Formats: sequence, C-alpha cells, structure tokens
Amino acid sequence: MTEIVAVDIGGTHARFALAEVENGRVTSLGDEVVLKTAEHASLQTAWEDFGNRVGRPLPRAAGIAFAGPVQGDLLKLTNNPWVIRPALIKEKLNVDRYALVNDFGAVAHAVAQLGPEYFQHLCGPKRDLPEEGVISIVGPGTGLGVAQLLKRNGRYHVIETEGGHIDFAPLDGLEDKILGKLRERYRRVSVERIAAGPGLANLYEALAAIENRQVQYRDDKALWTAALEGHDSLAAAALDRFCLSLGAVAGDLALAHGASAVVIAGGVGLRVADHLPRSGFADRFIAKGRFERRMDEMAVKLITYDQPGLFGAAAAFAGEFHE
Repeated sequence: MTEIVAVDIGGTHARFALAEVENGRVTSLGDEVVLKTAEHASLQTAWEDFGNRVGRPLPRAAGIAFAGPVQGDLLKLTNNPWVIRPALIKEKLNVDRYALVNDFGAVAHAVAQLGPEYFQHLCGPKRDLPEEGVISIVGPGTGLGVAQLLKRNGRYHVIETEGGHIDFAPLDGLEDKILGKLRERYRRVSVERIAAGPGLANLYEALAAIENRQVQYRDDKALWTAALEGHDSLAAAALDRFCLSLGAVAGDLALAHGASAVVIAGGVGLRVADHLPRSGFADRFIAKGRFERRMDEMAVKLITYDQPGLFGAAAAFAGEFHE
C-alpha cells in the first residue's frame, strides 16, 4: 500500500485529500480539504496549508489533476493566479513521484475504477458498464469535457480528447434558427456553446430573440433555477433544448469513438440528473439513422460520485506507478 496526496486544481478551488493506492487501484480516499486558489500564492503554499491541516508530514507522492492541458513547460489557468512548472513539482512539493493528468482525464480514471453503485442509469439497457471495449465519457460543466476509456484484457487506458469543440449540428428547424442567432455572436459555434453550463444562457437568449421576447434572466444561477423548477416557460424551453442537444452530441461521440457505453459526468450532469430521463435526451441519443439499433443497445450512465476529479487524480497515480 502506498499513501499519496490527491489534488484536483480548478480555476477557483483546489481540492486535497490523502489517498491510499495498491496494485494499480485506489483503495481509500480521505476527506477532502477545499482551498481557494485566490487565497494562496501558489500550489506550493496551498500544499503547505493542507499539510498544516493534516498535522503531520505529507506523503512523498502525489496524483494531480489540472483543469487544462498538461503538456508544456508552464501550466496556467485563466481564472487561477498560479503558475505551475511540471519540472519543478518534485522540488516544490517535496515528492519523489507524481502523476499529472488533465482534469477530465482524471474523471475517466475515476470511471474506470469506481464501482457500479456510483453510476445512475439514464437510458439503454440496465446493465453495468462493460469490462471490454470503449466507454465514451461526456462531461458538461463550465466547458464540455470528452474522453475515451479503453478497457482491454483487464487493463484500461484513458484517451483525453477535445471532442467538446466539434461543430454544433442543428437537427430541426428551430435549431437552424438558434444556430443563426449564435453565429451573430460567435465566429464558430461548437457543441460546447450549447451543451455545457453556459450553453443554457446561449439557448435562452437565442430563443428570446427568435420570439422577440425580453430576456428576464441575466444571472446564470437564477436562469438554471428557473429552468429546472419550470416556472418560466422560456427558461424551461431552453433546458429542453439543452437536453436534446446533449443527447445528440453524446450519441455522435459514441459513434465516433466506437463506444459500447457512455457515461455523463460534470457538474451540470449532476444538476440535470432528474431531468434527463424525462427529457428528449434518450430519443436524440439513439436517433442515428441506420445505427439506431446499435445506439438503443448502448447503456448510458451518470456518474454520481461527489469528487471524481480528486478520486481520478489518485487513480491516475495508481495506474502510472503500478508495481
């Protein structure tokens, strides 16, 4: 058994926890400590703060998830004051070994290692995720994360992608009009403009323009509340379009990946967990012409684990340093 520090670094918060790994898998994950990045000068000072809270020397190993690309000599987030140089991580954090993974890659590692009790059925056959083949992971959050999980011969491989930036494809006349409105604002309309957290506001404002109605909600949180509670018809219509588009995109990605199952992740995924099964998500997911039968035989799950990025950071370390 090896004890490590698991870290999940986002734009606003960094989450820390002690974890234990053995034989390539996470065996335990301790209570998380959430620190505001704006209140710490660097990852090193936040690491030291976490160590002070733990009250003993930290393990000399770390699994780190980072909300952005992890290639290059310098890592920087738009809303995060920290600058991280991978070449200096061992020195700055006083560790001998570390694994550094993109935040959505970490989610894919979590999907690979978490048990079936952490997956809620959305549509398709009610069976566990397959032990062989490809699982597409689609995560609507601040952006739209996409990853592939390949399981083969008792092992797994995570493939990080930028699938959230493929082109948005309208599937009916109303979506043709929505695309037209969004093109007035964006030079290129990707699926992330529609099927991620900020996409609800894009859809709502486009529908308001189409109907020549006043926009009532400028605050994102208030809009999501109105949409989910259903007390504003236009906000509710925008949410319906969001679910339709997410279903279509998830199905497109599953086809492109050659997947045999799909997992929906991300903070927005949890937010719409109760709405998705009674929306048009499933119909759009399977509406792939000659491949409808294949899509209808594909299990679609929602990951319900509270902190998959933190768990996945530990899982990434476990996989990389499996002895």
